[in-house]
Amino acid sequence: MEKAQFDILIFGASSFVGKILTTYMADHFGVDNKDFTWAIAGRSETKLKEVKDSLGDKGKGLQVVLADAADEASLTALCHQTRVVISTVGPYALYGEPLVKVCAETGTDYCDLTGEVQFIKAMLDKYEGTAKASGARIVNCCGFDSIPSDMGIYFLQRQAQEKLGRHCNNIKMRVKAMKGGASGGTIASIINISKEASKNAELRKQLANPYLICPEHHAFSTRQHSANKPEFDKDFDAWTAPFIMAVINTRVVHRSNALLDNAYGEDFKYEEAMLTGSGFKGRLSASAIVVGLGAFMLGSVVKPTRWLLENYVLPKAGEGPSPDEQLNGYYDIRFIGKTDDGQTIQCKVTGDRDPGYGSTGKILAQAAASLAMDIKKEDRAGGFWTPASIFDQRFIDRLENDAGLAFDVID
Repeated sequence: MEKAQFDILIFGASSFVGKILTTYMADHFGVDNKDFTWAIAGRSETKLKEVKDSLGDKGKGLQVVLADAADEASLTALCHQTRVVISTVGPYALYGEPLVKVCAETGTDYCDLTGEVQFIKAMLDKYEGTAKASGARIVNCCGFDSIPSDMGIYFLQRQAQEKLGRHCNNIKMRVKAMKGGASGGTIASIINISKEASKNAELRKQLANPYLICPEHHAFSTRQHSANKPEFDKDFDAWTAPFIMAVINTRVVHRSNALLDNAYGEDFKYEEAMLTGSGFKGRLSASAIVVGLGAFMLGSVVKPTRWLLENYVLPKAGEGPSPDEQLNGYYDIRFIGKTDDGQTIQCKVTGDRDPGYGSTGKILAQAAASLAMDIKKEDRAGGFWTPASIFDQRFIDRLENDAGLAFDVID
């Protein structure tokens, strides 16, 4: 793999987020960068050429590689040309497995932006041993889900060790503010999970397990709180509502703890929710969110209402927030950590674009760059890693310097 032609290949570059990612890569790294080479890949030569042409003069030297998500032979040829593959082809549970399989077999490093915990679990069960043997580092969840949560906890715990002399064994994450839209790909992933769970009792049981993707012999048994209804949070003096990404983020954070040799403690507790304000208005907002989420999830599993949602209400594949909506989006995420002796620390992670796309495109690019340039094979062996277990302060520096994120302690 040291002789690979490219450092990074973007697979699915003509997807909604793939276009955002490609534009960012061209703007930030350039195309004719001899020290950092990258290219775009996908099934349709016509669509990839459109992506290249959309870059204008900046894209003239950008190379195009053809591969089909369902064709392992073409994916194998793709992997032999690069050190790292970024996959934007979702829903991953429907289309993502062949590339993970081939990367694991060829020793090619891989990252994606999946938020589908059932997909990660299935890939772990099938290919973790293969990845360890080949040296492939597989890193899921390198977008808004779950970088701010996972790296936010990593940042808070380092600050706690420095300022308090110990780790925090109880952390809450609260979304204080967020502005952005959803794309058809995200909606399709959510609907697919709902459909799978509605038909599979075992999957519903798995999805309720906070330690679902932890290593098989993990020692965790601490009961985790699930913020699935309106609740008043005294620590933040506000009402809270469920955060739809908590299902994936909390599982990733617990796996990070396991892979970091229980650095957060075997009794570590972690939960996520959205702040909706104080008083009656805050409670009403929290209740409205709960009702809305419940109606959406119910509608997504009932065939007639799912058809209506997909055809008349929700964005379709390839659709998403406009460039202005991406530019004007943002998020502000707060963390409060408590140690076992009662000390507390508060931190925040903020982003300067809409979370799902404008910010995710930059985060994903920097994750792949860090995997290619910062994390040597001898430093992290093959296997399935989480962001916080494979990346370090160099990645946080990348996010702060070049991706519009900020990690801060709140005094």
